[in-house]
Amino acid sequence: MERIERPYYPIIYVRGYAMTRDEIVETTSTPFMGFEAGSTKMRQAQDGSIIKFVFESPLIRLMKDHDYRDVYEFGAERRSKVSPRCIVIHRYYDPADPAFGDGKTPSIIEAATSLGRRIEELRDSVCGDNATLRRDFRVYLVAHSMGGLICRCLLQNPDVASAQTRALVDKVFTYATPHNGIEVGGFNIPNLLSINDLNNFNRTNMGKYLKVPKDKVNTLGSSTFPPERLFCLIGTNSRDYAAAHGLSSFAVGALSDGLVRIANAYVEGAPRAFVNRAHSGYFGIVNSEEGYQNLVRFLFGDTCATAQLEINALPFPPEIEAARKRGKKIESSYYIEATVAPRGAYTYELTSRTQANQCAVRRSYEEMFNADGSVRKSASPPVLFSVFLDSSRIMAGSEIAFSIDLAVCNAGYEVDGALFLKNHIPGEYLFRNTLVLFAKPDGAGGWRLRYVWADDQWAGGAKNEAELDAARRKAIGINQQAPNVFDIPLRSAKGFEANMKLALSTWQ
Repeated sequence: MERIERPYYPIIYVRGYAMTRDEIVETTSTPFMGFEAGSTKMRQAQDGSIIKFVFESPLIRLMKDHDYRDVYEFGAERRSKVSPRCIVIHRYYDPADPAFGDGKTPSIIEAATSLGRRIEELRDSVCGDNATLRRDFRVYLVAHSMGGLICRCLLQNPDVASAQTRALVDKVFTYATPHNGIEVGGFNIPNLLSINDLNNFNRTNMGKYLKVPKDKVNTLGSSTFPPERLFCLIGTNSRDYAAAHGLSSFAVGALSDGLVRIANAYVEGAPRAFVNRAHSGYFGIVNSEEGYQNLVRFLFGDTCATAQLEINALPFPPEIEAARKRGKKIESSYYIEATVAPRGAYTYELTSRTQANQCAVRRSYEEMFNADGSVRKSASPPVLFSVFLDSSRIMAGSEIAFSIDLAVCNAGYEVDGALFLKNHIPGEYLFRNTLVLFAKPDGAGGWRLRYVWADDQWAGGAKNEAELDAARRKAIGINQQAPNVFDIPLRSAKGFEANMKLALSTWQ
């Protein structure tokens, strides 16, 4: 039997929702239920020509890049001597296809229960009776859309599987999962709408199978599964979701992937990334380079980087400041943009929160500052990103390197309730620059960090050191495990002042 080598555990893929009987039959007729789907797009090359960019699919890339393999042999699934580096498809829809079952569509609880059994069967197939292998056995769950709710049902509902079975799940990666339900026209799908199991996405029903209150369905509840080990990849492209001839995208609206609203696509306390991809289809989130790069870094990477932005000063334009001093009531809000890409990336970003993609962080002035311009004690610094990196993928030098495009701009001013337009300049930013970070462990449990502002200097010539005493820093970030936190000052000639608190931690 092959040895289990962390972090290369078996991967179980759980596909998303199939609405109609025809869609169910279509998916059960395929061996990998969409995980094998790739995409071919056009992009502009260095010489200006337009060329094809081929993404071969997550399945093929995992096989080529990380030596994974499927479990099919001679037209059937192997049930013994299965490699730990295997990719298994949870075929929970098979019973709903009259060719394979009784034609009855399984409920979320039934699909989660069978997923628990599938994990136990896989452990037996990989480990046999070998006690050491059985002790070391773990699985990764990778899920699209409703598949993520099935995974959460397994982890959160004690009636679905034993604690021992749930403990075999090491990490969960979700693509475009409606963790807080689906809304159409601003309203959650009604519980009464049971046709084609659409009520799976009603919060009252979700609360029942996830074992949480209906107003907390995007939490892990009393589950012992750590939220930092559940990654949420969020799509922000509502325009290219073609399901129902575009009616879904129209009904759900912007600020979504065409089916799931951005605000409903994450679990509270879990790391998340934002990519400009639709829920599915040719521009879909699963068959994308962005999705794959986040997946492999979360599963196999060794470094986590999380950043928050503490804004200390937000200047007003001269006319607005003069009005404020005259006692006028000023209301304003701001967009905070952050895009992160690792060194060597040419065709993808790990996360991108921008106005253009309708997913920038938005904060009102009143949320951050008092009327006199002092910072509110209750102000909550927004999380800019939480990305995972892999030192084994370093292509130059000995440091992990990644860039962060940062920008802060005003979304509009109101003076005594009237929109101030007279001197409004579109695209006028309070701050905009690209920060390039170079990080490596210092050998003593901490990190060494250097950085450069790439709009001002060549990134390769970074000289300034930001080696801060970790002992006097308080760890921050959604993972709450960062041993080092670095303060990086942000300043502009307009008077904008902030600190980006970057938390670095080892991962796995």
